[in-house]
Amino acid sequence: QVQLVESGGGLVQPGGSLRLSCAASAMLSSINVMGWYRQAPGKERELVATISSSGSTNYADSVKGRFTVSRDNAKNTVYLRMNTLKPEDTAVYRCNLKGTILANNQKYDYWGQGTQVTVSS
Repeated sequence: QVQLVESGGGLVQPGGSLRLSCAASAMLSSINVMGWYRQAPGKERELVATISSSGSTNYADSVKGRFTVSRDNAKNTVYLRMNTLKPEDTAVYRCNLKGTILANNQKYDYWGQGTQVTVSS
């Protein structure tokens, strides 16, 4: 079992910045993808950004150029730097870790509890 613990959410004014962190208690395989998803009230969950263990990144069009995802493999931690925040970025942000254990081809998919990000003046 892997636990993901997020931190860094909060209230920020439009145009401001926040950095989210998510630490995994363990890594079940060296090849994996960590990422961030968000869900606003009344809306479906959507992908924000992901980063693979090799460093490949993927972003939602709505955050390209404003958000940056990164990871520290030595610390089993993924970060999301959010700049130029907009009210429409308000949501619960959840961390995700997925991968495959090559020895038995078992897939895994873990989620954090979520952290609230509110962008408002």
